[in-house]
Amino acid sequence: MPKNSTPLLDLVKVSIAFGKRSILQEVSFSVGQGEIVTLIGPNGAGKSTVMKIALGLLEPDTGSARRARDIAIGYMPQKILIEDFLPLSVRDFLKLRAGTTDQDVEEILKLVRVGHIEDSPVQSVSGGEMQRVLMARALLGNPDLIVLDEPVQGVDIRGQQELYQLIERIRDRRGCGVLMISHDLHMVMSGTDKVICLNRHVCCSGSPDLVQKDPEYHALLGLPGEGLALYTHQHNHSHDLHGNVLADEDNTDHQPEESCDHDH
Repeated sequence: MPKNSTPLLDLVKVSIAFGKRSILQEVSFSVGQGEIVTLIGPNGAGKSTVMKIALGLLEPDTGSARRARDIAIGYMPQKILIEDFLPLSVRDFLKLRAGTTDQDVEEILKLVRVGHIEDSPVQSVSGGEMQRVLMARALLGNPDLIVLDEPVQGVDIRGQQELYQLIERIRDRRGCGVLMISHDLHMVMSGTDKVICLNRHVCCSGSPDLVQKDPEYHALLGLPGEGLALYTHQHNHSHDLHGNVLADEDNTDHQPEESCDHDH
């Protein structure tokens, strides 16, 4: 839940066009401290443009994009290409960020639960492990806001569930705001505080429960009246990267999530 009434990021009637092509039309939403906001929409909806505006890489033609004063922002890209011939360990990759120490690397990899690959060549890690490494990189420097671009890209369903839980746990531990961008219209993270349905303009927004009942959401999906049910997944245990159930002492971070409910 948001811990501060002052937004970390506040987009107000943001519009932008590339040439004669309108990309965003009066898009408004905010991300507060301790809040997870998920932006969903089809390809071409303008999600990447919103991300660039949020990061300060683009200025809107009209409207405003306000960021909190002295805000630190971490960014996680969909993926990153590293040439095979580069002798680069996971530790070395993370230390490419100026000012990062070996202790910083050790602590951040432990937080995202891939400490065992610290010395591995970055090209050899699995897809799920690499997503955690990219998340670790976004978290270096303890940012106030993290922007995650398709954080479960190329990860199987079990890995997606674990990554979503990790995002929620990081929010709870650090109190940072999260802007998460996705194209998965049928799967909305149960831990999300607010969903923004985008198709060049904001079609609808609100809590996941409210958005899934909104006719605009169904229209965006191309579904008649009664659409897909909201996917949620909560349980009282966690898995390692190989699918094994972790011991009880490794599950303490998940106690607030304890449940055995599966709603589809």
